[in-house]
Amino acid sequence: MKIIKEAVAGTLESSDLLVKVAPGLPNRLDIHIRSEVIRQFGERIRSVIDETLGQLGVTEGDITIEDKGALDCAIRARLQTALLRAAGNPPIDWETM
Repeated sequence: MKIIKEAVAGTLESSDLLVKVAPGLPNRLDIHIRSEVIRQFGERIRSVIDETLGQLGVTEGDITIEDKGALDCAIRARLQTALLRAAGNPPIDWETM
């Protein structure tokens, strides 16, 4: 999936997160994570992000995540939404996700 424009999903409310996605440098994927619970759950947050990016085939772009204690399912959903918006809403086979 190619990121062609900037997109945002989520909020900064408690137990949610804000995901900002933008085109980045060629052949480079930059991920910035700010979280209130990074010390306790940083590895898991990164794992969910990496898994979601891999499933959607994202290999380049600039992704910023501001987490306020979101659950894994919220992280995945917000990231998918921002990425789909940034890619111009391409068709997705949700059965394989």
